[in-house]
Amino acid sequence: MSDQAIINDSRRRRFRRRVRRNPGMTLNHDTSARPAASRHRRFFSTLDMPLLAIVVLLLTIGSIMVYSSTFDWSNFKYGTATGFFVEEHLRNVLLSSMALVFFAAIDYRFWKRFAVWLLLFTIGALIAVLAVGDDIFGARRSLIGGRFQPGELAEFAIVAYMAAWLGSRNTRVNSFFYGLVPFAIVVGAVAYLITEQPDLSSAAIVTVTAIIMFFVAGANLLHLLAVGAGAGVVSYILVAGLGYAQGRISDFLAGLNDLTSTNYHTQQAIAAFMKGGWTGVGLGESEQKFGALPAPHTDSIFAVIGEEFGVLGAAIVVALFVAFAIRGFQMARRAKDTFGSLLCVGFTSWVIIQALLNIAVMTNAVPSTGVPLPFISFGGSSLMVIMIGVGLMLSVQRVALRRKRTSERSNNIANTDRRWWNRRARLSGAGNRAGSVGRRQ
Repeated sequence: MSDQAIINDSRRRRFRRRVRRNPGMTLNHDTSARPAASRHRRFFSTLDMPLLAIVVLLLTIGSIMVYSSTFDWSNFKYGTATGFFVEEHLRNVLLSSMALVFFAAIDYRFWKRFAVWLLLFTIGALIAVLAVGDDIFGARRSLIGGRFQPGELAEFAIVAYMAAWLGSRNTRVNSFFYGLVPFAIVVGAVAYLITEQPDLSSAAIVTVTAIIMFFVAGANLLHLLAVGAGAGVVSYILVAGLGYAQGRISDFLAGLNDLTSTNYHTQQAIAAFMKGGWTGVGLGESEQKFGALPAPHTDSIFAVIGEEFGVLGAAIVVALFVAFAIRGFQMARRAKDTFGSLLCVGFTSWVIIQALLNIAVMTNAVPSTGVPLPFISFGGSSLMVIMIGVGLMLSVQRVALRRKRTSERSNNIANTDRRWWNRRARLSGAGNRAGSVGRRQ
């Protein structure tokens, strides 16, 4: 054995003896002795518990309300009050929860390379749904017998792609030709394909979410004003060309002066809130869900909450979404790179925009749209993409926390041995970097 190998071996033995004398120290890259249970504990300890608690509470409320709003129909169709709830909703919750854990466990940066392919697949699916999609009530929005809605995937895909593109070092966000023009082409193409279904609400969610991410990434304010003006003009043209959209806006404007003049859906939602009062009529006691409210387990589920739990119960749901927004933006600030920060901003904005639209429709604050309430409304594809988004947000937090703990552990190891020959930290400081070496030379 050479002299250098003997010296290295002696150093390793001396270092391991110090570790045994100081149980708080750990050996970097030495994972062979770590038991599986310890690794699992470390995984769950790096998850953002406040965000998980908010999601679990929303899912719990959603499960209760889906059962409450479907037990009568389920009894008629399946012969049991829990048939639909158990076979459909709980299965969706279980599968989406597994997806959340899977995406939280994998470093979010791994998926950056697939963002372009996901966007291309989404565009292909949007084209396919126009050609061979399921024709329901004069609209083509789904494939595979209604189980897959490309519009909901588009909302997810635009967040992933924008985070990857805007977070790239070579992207010139504030440039007109290299920032604004590509942004307008990509977002405009996706939004246009969604409006052809037609689905104006999903197109609006895609556009507004992308604009928020564009702003956070450092876009020129004049460019943002141009985008907003262009979106407004396009929206006006689309509404003018779609009869059903004009009817909804007319009903909304009429309802501002007289609620009895607004559309049937909104009238029944307002009636549910009025019956619920401050404290509600009690769980399962809603009358509006028995035929009066359209889609009580999806678009109108917030109205059922308002009737059964009252204004106070509805306020709790709103407070949970506010807490989700606060926590999501906090995670964006703590992210270690622009890609992770934009992912958190995008997914948080996406969820909050959906929640705001759904709640606003139920309270006659905006014209009627068909947007589900995130985490609460029934829907397999919508819940799946939202939970995957939350999983990626948790992965961003895990990476940030892991780096922080690694840095603290390195400092602890470097400064534990305080004998006279080891008074200086072993970690290289600014003075030991290449630039400093060059200056010393």
